[in-house]
Amino acid sequence: MKINIKATRVTLLPELKKLVEEKFSGLDKYYDRILSIEIELGVEVAGQRKGDIYFCEANISVPGKLLRYRKSYSDLTKAVNGVHKGIQQELSKEKDKNKK
Repeated sequence: MKINIKATRVTLLPELKKLVEEKFSGLDKYYDRILSIEIELGVEVAGQRKGDIYFCEANISVPGKLLRYRKSYSDLTKAVNGVHKGIQQELSKEKDKNKK
């Protein structure tokens, strides 16, 4: 399983990269047929909003499908955690579908 991390309008610090790799490298225990994982981290373009809004988006390739999940928060770590939790649920659903 390969994990690609892309940063858009943010600096990918080593500790942030480590957090993302730790969170998403364990997803194969929820669904063992993951082909690749692409994570995008960044800042949304905010018009009149005050403060930065960060996003994390996961695109996970499984046989025959692309699973996508995206969350936005004022804290990048919360966005990563939110996407991790959501994609766990998506992978569990996909695993259940394939069992039937």
